[in-house]
Amino acid sequence: MQMDMQTRRDLAGIGWMLATGLCFVAVNGIVRWLGGAVPAPQAAFIRFLFGLVFLGPVLIPALRAGFPPQVWRMLTLRGGLHVLAVIAWFYAMSRITVAEATAIGFLNPIVVTVGAALIMGERLAVRRIAAVCVALMGALIVLRPGLRELDPGHLSQVAASLAFGSSYLVAKRITDHVPAAIVVAMLSLTVTIGLAPVAWAVWVPPTWAQIGWLGLVAVFATAGHYTMTRAFAAAPLTVTQPVVFLQLIWASLLGVLVFHEPMDEWVILGGAMMIGAISYITWREARLRSAAIVPAAEQP
Repeated sequence: MQMDMQTRRDLAGIGWMLATGLCFVAVNGIVRWLGGAVPAPQAAFIRFLFGLVFLGPVLIPALRAGFPPQVWRMLTLRGGLHVLAVIAWFYAMSRITVAEATAIGFLNPIVVTVGAALIMGERLAVRRIAAVCVALMGALIVLRPGLRELDPGHLSQVAASLAFGSSYLVAKRITDHVPAAIVVAMLSLTVTIGLAPVAWAVWVPPTWAQIGWLGLVAVFATAGHYTMTRAFAAAPLTVTQPVVFLQLIWASLLGVLVFHEPMDEWVILGGAMMIGAISYITWREARLRSAAIVPAAEQP
């Protein structure tokens, strides 16, 4: 029996999201492999400098056209938040396991959900509040404060998630005025500029091998954002979101097989709870949007 068009699109979306997970795990693995040999601000600066090369064809025309002052303020704010986030993330990756960093990173969409309710006035229904609580319980299971000694890397990754989530909230506002591709390109520019003085203050001469690895980080990160965009275009979030959980499995296997890190069942359990909660929130939002679209489609 021949598959219908929607089934094929769903499978394509799943395939793109699988590729996204592999790209982001590769990013985590490379940064973990460098192991803090390059200071976090410097490593982040080199990574985003490479990103500018890839995004130059989009960035140059956008800068020539210019932006209104309000958009410039939002772009600058997002760049500042992202600078804090990437420094904290690079530092965390040099301190904690790949699986822990990946699981804690699932806090990003929870920060966006709560922030959208508190800052943008979006309605936070009882079921969504319950899902957020489940996700936060999952984060506590991953961290287990009081049951073990927390490394500064754990706290740094939590801070990175808060900053990344706040950055995405600002990006949501920016996309009302600027196309998504330009938002991504301007992020690379503002973050590179913001990181430059911090990187200079801690600069150590990198080897060519380290520069090459950080260039590869930029390649995988850019590819990951591209494949994620293709996944969102091909299939609904309700189809692609659960696939994100495989990223935690791959990160755990990478940690065990390459870095000889212990397999932590609590990290898997906590991460599963967080992904389950995120998938439920995504499913609920998709249903509400569908319900709102049907009456509008019936109008002449």
